[in-house]
Amino acid sequence: MSLEIIIQTLASGILIGLIYALVAIGLTLIFGVMDIVNFSHGEFLMFGMYSSFWMYSLFALDPMFTLPLTALFLFALGTLLYKLIIKKITNAPMLSQIFTTFGLMMLFRGLAQFFWKPDFRTVDHSIVSGAVQVFGIQVGMPQVTAGVGAILVTMGIYLFLTKTRAGAALEATAADKEAAQLMGIDSQKMFAMAWGIGAACAGVAGALLSTFFPIFPEVGANFILIAFVVVNLGGFGSVIGALFAGIIVGVIEVMGGFLIGPQYKLALVLGLFLAVLMFRPQGLMGKQ
Repeated sequence: MSLEIIIQTLASGILIGLIYALVAIGLTLIFGVMDIVNFSHGEFLMFGMYSSFWMYSLFALDPMFTLPLTALFLFALGTLLYKLIIKKITNAPMLSQIFTTFGLMMLFRGLAQFFWKPDFRTVDHSIVSGAVQVFGIQVGMPQVTAGVGAILVTMGIYLFLTKTRAGAALEATAADKEAAQLMGIDSQKMFAMAWGIGAACAGVAGALLSTFFPIFPEVGANFILIAFVVVNLGGFGSVIGALFAGIIVGVIEVMGGFLIGPQYKLALVLGLFLAVLMFRPQGLMGKQ
């Protein structure tokens, strides 16, 4: 086992961890603002992948070029979903909220299977295909592009939340909805924005993944479970916490699979999840 192989494996873990972080950021944003766990979040990623695939397949548009359109489409879908369905359960019991988002997950998977069949699809010739040398280590260009894109989007979301009035309003709503309403902030608009941004983050992750990961109706299930672990590890509602937690989970998954065995990857991640629940349930950057 050479040092080069270990470093290359570590790099792969960091890059996939950045994608996990991007998926988890949308999830943690929705939870932080509304205290609703969105089980259908993985299907937003799936729609992002299919959106990129069909624009590539039908119009020969590369996923990197159509990424802004994918983000806008998912933002609109998330906002519409909130206004049509989620708005009606914002004050409902937690079980009602869980069953609603779980039902949406099953509905979206069923629709994807009905319209697009359970076949595996791929984007074969993206402009980011191939490999690249980074500090002497050869890694896939799609993975590097996805990692860089995830960092840029994460930093964009962080700056939006900390440097803009709309972001401050979202943070205020997340901190205390009643107090924010007394200050003139429309909580319903903030909730709709949170769902739109959360869906857009998953859509961007899907577009980035579509250049190197197979596309099929259940693809979201491969990421949503890990996203919950990332959200819990980073701290519910913390964007920066999700970024660092995603990298940690990605490295543990890939390095554990390499050093111990690929069949133990998920077990290691879930073991980390249980350890966090036991010893630091608020996560790395969550509040006490």
